[in-house]
Amino acid sequence: MKLLVINGVNLNLTGRREQGIYGTETLSDIESELAAFAKEHGHTAEFFQSNVEGELCTAIQNAEGLFDGIVLNAGAYSHYSYAIRDAIAAVKVPVVEVHMSNVHAREEFRKKSVLTEVCKGEVLGFGKISYFLAMESFWL
Repeated sequence: MKLLVINGVNLNLTGRREQGIYGTETLSDIESELAAFAKEHGHTAEFFQSNVEGELCTAIQNAEGLFDGIVLNAGAYSHYSYAIRDAIAAVKVPVVEVHMSNVHAREEFRKKSVLTEVCKGEVLGFGKISYFLAMESFWL
C-alpha cells in the first residue's frame, strides 16, 4: 500500500511552535518515523507539506491513481477550507484526517472541521501517534 501524508499550514513549524501542544520533534523527524513504520509493515509513504491552500488541493487531486490513501493534517484549514473539502470529495482516494491535539479541548473555532464529513475517518489528540494510527487504519 502506498500512502501520501499531507501536512498543511504551519505544520512546518512543528517542534518549534507551541511545544506543549505539538511536541518538540520536527515535522521531518516525524516523517522519518512514519516512513520507517510504513516500510516495517510492507508499505510506503510519501510526504508533502505546504502553507498554501491551493497546493494542498492540487496534492489531493494528483493523488488519485498514484496512492491508495491519504493521511491529511490540514492544520487550521480543517476548520474553514471548503476548497480542500471539495478536493477530497472529488477524488476516489480515501482520506483520514489527523490532528495532533484534541481539537475539542481547545478554542471553540477548532471544534468543527469542514473536512470530516468527506473523510474516511478522523484521528486526533494523540500527538504524533495520531499519524501512526491513521496510517495503520489503511492496512488493518
